[in-house]
Amino acid sequence: MTTAPTSSSTKPVESQDYFAVFGLPRKLWIEMSELEQKFLQMSWKLHPDNFVNATEQERELSLKRSSELNDAYRTLRDPIARVEYLLAIEGERKEGGKKQQAPPELLEEVFELNESLDELRESKASGQNLAGLKARLESAEKNFQGKLGEVDGELQAAAREWDAALKADHAERKEVMARLNELLNRRSYIRNLVTNVTKELAEV
Repeated sequence: MTTAPTSSSTKPVESQDYFAVFGLPRKLWIEMSELEQKFLQMSWKLHPDNFVNATEQERELSLKRSSELNDAYRTLRDPIARVEYLLAIEGERKEGGKKQQAPPELLEEVFELNESLDELRESKASGQNLAGLKARLESAEKNFQGKLGEVDGELQAAAREWDAALKADHAERKEVMARLNELLNRRSYIRNLVTNVTKELAEV
């Protein structure tokens, strides 16, 4: 037996941010079991079986709302996407330029890594033995993966600072957001380095 759709179940959510969709404050720490439970409850209300006798407009709205709900859930359940989204809706997401600059503290290591990558490509082209270069790059890959983990730890700490500063003045919250933004950009840069090294090693 199907139930008639309610007006709330087919109400579009364009005016709501993803946190509001689930009735959550704009905090970066979220209880995952609570989020999942809310998602399942809301998804059930939007299930096609509940709209068999609905009008075409109501069915279209339910499909649209279901898609928006899925987008909101995917974003909030991912800790990195959650931070990026929060900064975006707060108007504070500032990504690095098209050509990202290496963080100052990593300049020397990045320079050495790029030299090793160039040397690897040249050695592959000339058919030289790659064992030594491969070992060097595997070590660099592990090193930067460790740095990626460090940044993730710093992001978690900054996220806690954001949650604690929710009731603070705008200047303090803006300072925390700037820190989050800087960490996201650093993470993106290091992640790209790791991806490039992994790709080159896979082709050896």
